[in-house]
Amino acid sequence: MNATVIDFLLSRKSAPIPELHEPAPSDEEIATLIRVASRVPDHGRLAPWRFIIYRGDARFKIGALLAKRAEEREGPLAEARVEQEKARFARAPLVVGVVHCPRDNPKIPQWEMLLSGAAAAMNLVIAANALGFGSNWITNWYSDDEEGRRILGLAPQERVVGFVHIGTFSGDAPERPRPDPETLASEYSGPWSG
Repeated sequence: MNATVIDFLLSRKSAPIPELHEPAPSDEEIATLIRVASRVPDHGRLAPWRFIIYRGDARFKIGALLAKRAEEREGPLAEARVEQEKARFARAPLVVGVVHCPRDNPKIPQWEMLLSGAAAAMNLVIAANALGFGSNWITNWYSDDEEGRRILGLAPQERVVGFVHIGTFSGDAPERPRPDPETLASEYSGPWSG
């Protein structure tokens, strides 16, 4: 048993996005993150996911477009809300979008492909932490909005698995209540009877 890996996984926490700052991962580190993220169960070797890198000025351009889209959806927004939307992708120095790319395959269901994308997102989070960065995986309203997805670079048939915000984190991420593992597992006792 590799106790170091187990201890690392048992202590993993999400860093608060506003507390992620420069430096972001280097190009070489980003390449490592993507390699790790893509080493997930993938029935049929379909690679039903891809990654979009958001960094630099693109984060601010996206923010302006999301603020405009929020007003199209909801009407005039208070200035504080406009600023919130503008900052969505600028709070961390790097955001990696994990995108579900459905593939046509008669043997492999779409939900299984989506789960493979979720595994890729989790590997990305763990890899960022292993490299010494803080990370946080979120979705938000624009993930469920067709125009929001287009703004973020997704094709019409693609869906958001998550946006992983990554940066240097100097603090100690707060612990949140965790479920009791003893209540989550049971021995099989036959078909479900209600």
